[in-house]
Amino acid sequence: MQRVHLGIDVAKNKLDCALRLSSGKFRSKVVSNDVKGFSELSEWLAKQHAMDVHVCMEATGTYWEAVAEYFAHKNNVVSVVNPSQIKSFGASCLVRTKTDEVDAQLIARFCSERNPEPWQAPPLNEQALRALVQHLDALKTMRTQESNRLEVARDVVKIDINDHIAWLDQQIRLMTQKIHDHIDHDPDLKNKRDLLITIPGIADGTAALLLGFSIHPERFDNARQATAFAGLDPRRHESGTRVNGKPRISKIGHSFLRKMLYMPAIATLYKTDWGKLFFARLKNNGKPPKLIIGAMMRKLIHVAFGVLKSGKGFDPALHLP
Repeated sequence: MQRVHLGIDVAKNKLDCALRLSSGKFRSKVVSNDVKGFSELSEWLAKQHAMDVHVCMEATGTYWEAVAEYFAHKNNVVSVVNPSQIKSFGASCLVRTKTDEVDAQLIARFCSERNPEPWQAPPLNEQALRALVQHLDALKTMRTQESNRLEVARDVVKIDINDHIAWLDQQIRLMTQKIHDHIDHDPDLKNKRDLLITIPGIADGTAALLLGFSIHPERFDNARQATAFAGLDPRRHESGTRVNGKPRISKIGHSFLRKMLYMPAIATLYKTDWGKLFFARLKNNGKPPKLIIGAMMRKLIHVAFGVLKSGKGFDPALHLP
């Protein structure tokens, strides 16, 4: 039985699918991005006699998660790749047309030629935690927006805005408690959380973030992979003797993680002993503040990964100059 490759271009409401046969030809199908569409796609694959299927899609927002889980539970090989990989692959193939159908075919071709790593669905407890963390952030974002509106609002709407802010404050408290309870009721998550909060600069919220996005040794082989997942790995641009760009973070990774680690990095650098030492060392080496903040964001993931891997709390002696 020969393996065939299914490329899926994911949108909010539909899935454009391209099945690349062993002959190199494509067959296309469009289904809705819901359980009914997944079942329809599965039946269509059976009619194509596609029994051994490697399914590949881009990590676009959260729209890919349901279909990835559906095919993973059916024991298919599923790969979820960074959209930058598909974009670069398309450029290398000189693809000039961009449509949903062409994108699906390009993903299938990428899957066939590059054989990307299989994706493993996070445990349900971590999936739920991630959803709670993201919803809490959305509530906080809405509160900030309403507070900004209040400053310039006319009196006729200020009462409604204040009422909405009060409601959002209540929801934020409830969601924060819900996240805390979710972790407390899961022995594995609770043990990991308790280890993470021994790190000065990481409080309950940051610990929940790291656990919700599976930043631990059970998901990644090493801390470098975890930082790359967040797009915090360094990117250098050097060529010949004239091009010597400043190192920057790659940003080829999860933007939500980077956004949420910014303030914990600031707090660690300016309010903790080990963070102050870290800041002083890099500053003395001529590093600008912006670079130091990025380095601390990366450092937090490395330290968190090390604490979880060792099963021991934070040791300040390991972080002396």
